[in-house]
Amino acid sequence: QVQLVESGGGLVQPGGSLRLSCAASGFTLDEFAIGWFRQAPGKEREGVSCIRSSDGSTYYADSVKGRFTISRDNAKNTVYLQMNSLKPEDTAVYYCNTQTSWGPYWGQGTRVTVSS
Repeated sequence: QVQLVESGGGLVQPGGSLRLSCAASGFTLDEFAIGWFRQAPGKEREGVSCIRSSDGSTYYADSVKGRFTISRDNAKNTVYLQMNSLKPEDTAVYYCNTQTSWGPYWGQGTRVTVSS
């Protein structure tokens, strides 16, 4: 059974850092890509970053480029999102997602609040 479990969210001051984790089960990271999305209050869900299964190549939205880094640990079957220089506009619930042969799967989300 495919499952994604996010963790690592919390309250952080502007300029601070957090590292989110997405633990995957039911498949391995070399099978399907993993993406991070976020949804701020009153806004649509948007893509933040993703990492490809085949070669580990990465993608970032312009709004986070240079501040966020996505990585994976195949041994732990976990994808990370290192978030630095956080801004109040990064406040959102962050979700990880994978598009498998059996359909899309989402985690339950982890809340990130950037506030002084």
